Amino acid sequence: MECRSPSGLKGVRVIAVMAVAALILSGCSSTKLAYQYADWGIVWWVDDYIPMTDEQETRLEQDILALRDWHCSTELPRYSQWLAELKRDVRSGNLERATVSYHQEQLISFLSPLADRAKPAATRLLSSLSDKQVRELADNMAESQAELEEEFLAEDPKQTRQARAERTIERVERWLGSLNDSQTKVVEQWSDNRGRQTEIWLEGRQNWQQAFLGALEQRKAEGFAGKIDYLIDNNDQVRGPRYQQMMTDSRDSIAGLMTDLLKQADQPQLDHLLDQAATLRGDFITLTCTGEDAVKPTS
Repeated sequence: MECRSPSGLKGVRVIAVMAVAALILSGCSSTKLAYQYADWGIVWWVDDYIPMTDEQETRLEQDILALRDWHCSTELPRYSQWLAELKRDVRSGNLERATVSYHQEQLISFLSPLADRAKPAATRLLSSLSDKQVRELADNMAESQAELEEEFLAEDPKQTRQARAERTIERVERWLGSLNDSQTKVVEQWSDNRGRQTEIWLEGRQNWQQAFLGALEQRKAEGFAGKIDYLIDNNDQVRGPRYQQMMTDSRDSIAGLMTDLLKQADQPQLDHLLDQAATLRGDFITLTCTGEDAVKPTS
């Protein structure tokens, strides 16, 4: 994504919609750092839930390194091609809401191949767990769920909505800088309209975890890999119908929120966004595979 385009501020706005919609839920400050150290990050996350054996850790690290190498050599070029398509739409002035939704779906579509590639490694690790490890996993997941409910669900629904608005403002301001009063009201209204979204998200999370733990009870059975595949492929369905509806609504509402905020953006905010977008593009272009292979950016 280039900092300038013939479409002027319209180009800035559509790039902003895509960048912020894609990254609004991300807390990582550096794309490059997150990608290059994702292997250790995953190991740390698993260690948070399960004390692994040396053999399990060694195998997991090997699997994750292989996954990263595949992703770098196979998937990153696809992202470059998508960026080229996005740039063509920006340059042509094809910036209708339908175009923004199309590119949003393109971003989401990148997740499926990665999940498919990760399934064998996940199945190998999970099938090797002992009964003690599964019990610890269940206990730690329940503790994490309780902590999230305590953190995100206030006794007063109004407080829950306000907290959601504050989290959203914090994430958006990373890309736009400080919001003005009008934009802040837009976010607060958006949060009010999301109703019980936080509660439904936590409910869905718990539903998935219960299904996951149920599958682990059969981790030594022949059909275990299929059960893990199902949980990954049907993530939203497993989380329940309320969660499915919420996710459908959220995709559209987030795109709408970003568009509304950008319509009210002043020039310093757009300049700040351009700086952030330039940094993001630089991180993306300089991501390299292991060895001497590097992803060649598409112009």
